[in-house]
Amino acid sequence: MSIDSQGAGVAARYFDGHSSRLYHVSLQVADGEAVLTGDITRRCPLAQLHVSERSSHAVRKVSFPDGAYLEIADQAAFNDLLHTSGHRDGWVVRLQQSWRGALLALAATVLALVLSYQYLLPLAAKGIAYALPVSVERQLGQGVLDMLDRHVFAPSELPAARQQALRQRFAQLAPPDGNALEHRIVFRKSKIGPNAFALPSGDIILTDEMVKLMPDDLAIMGVLAHELGHLQRRHLTRRIIQTSAVGAGAALLFGDVSTVVATLPPLLLDLKYSRDVEREADDYAIAMLRHNGIALEHLAQVFVALGKLDTDTPYLSSHPASAERVARIRAAQ
Repeated sequence: MSIDSQGAGVAARYFDGHSSRLYHVSLQVADGEAVLTGDITRRCPLAQLHVSERSSHAVRKVSFPDGAYLEIADQAAFNDLLHTSGHRDGWVVRLQQSWRGALLALAATVLALVLSYQYLLPLAAKGIAYALPVSVERQLGQGVLDMLDRHVFAPSELPAARQQALRQRFAQLAPPDGNALEHRIVFRKSKIGPNAFALPSGDIILTDEMVKLMPDDLAIMGVLAHELGHLQRRHLTRRIIQTSAVGAGAALLFGDVSTVVATLPPLLLDLKYSRDVEREADDYAIAMLRHNGIALEHLAQVFVALGKLDTDTPYLSSHPASAERVARIRAAQ
């Protein structure tokens, strides 16, 4: 309140801020001051008073600098007094009282949430994932393979010698940055067709069906390099944090991963990496194959072969095979 206004007083309840005693008073404005009369008398400069925000049903409150306050139920009379004394609500309150303001605030909130989900959350998830000790990531992946074996996989039917030959061949490849994470290649027969993915535990799962689909062993090396790229860039850990947002991030940071582990199997089966994430994994595979003198056409043939499959194949839902992607790999040669 800021401008003097004479007129009929507004009934109010006064509390001194030190006891629960109620005083019935009348509030008026005179000579730049709020004037109380009734059970008590008091004057206070308007500039020292704080008026609560206006709402549809709540009692308005006027607070004094010493902790005393007024409660005013007659909002119409009080609003008239405020108006004649020159008081104006803040812009936030005016927005709240306006349907246009409410719509504007809603639109701004939705826009902020969308932008946060698209840009801030991925950045935060990446920061958290790279801040995690490797031991926490390993703990996150423990037991997930067992759950997948119970529901999705069966023991591999590839001969043990064939499995070992592929492991040894990939082990001979040097990482492009000289700093590959420790990993283990695991073979399984799949109920969901050709597939491959890397767990935070360091397990790179390669299905029999994927091995049989590839035109040669160097193409298989491309698949494994791509999955190692996902592991190296912590893509699954980042996706878990993004999917579960604050809860998963806090659980991972503080080491309580038991609840997060339970969400991993269904997440893996419905995993959809973004184009940027797939590009990162492709770039890692390109760099790894090039570093080891392997023609990039072998990696391109991975996606050529996958592109001939039914588009409902789970691997294609998470690793989209496209002519654009093949062309990008070939252009990097």
